[in-house]
Amino acid sequence: MTTAVAVKEVTAGEFEQEVNQYKGKVLVDFYAPWCQPCKMIAPVVEQIAGEKPDLKVVKVDADNAQELMVKYGIRGIPTLLLIENGEVLNTQVGAASVLQVRTFVGE
Repeated sequence: MTTAVAVKEVTAGEFEQEVNQYKGKVLVDFYAPWCQPCKMIAPVVEQIAGEKPDLKVVKVDADNAQELMVKYGIRGIPTLLLIENGEVLNTQVGAASVLQVRTFVGE
């Protein structure tokens, strides 16, 4: 059993330093507090964070990050982005199972 790891909440202002300047892979969960599918995927994202200590996992409140939504072409939430050294490697829209997210981040 993996221990729960707190997924860090990142603001639009912190995104460049926390995500784009990070050396390594970052899983970014764009969500909104009112979004039901976002609530469904939240424990999945937390589980992945616990399973993969080499993967940085952050969440961004989409309501407070419109410029990031536009920059990354995000039209629906939840959206997961896999970013490495500032480059988007993969995008997944909608709720997903643990298996799907494991595959998404690369087992």
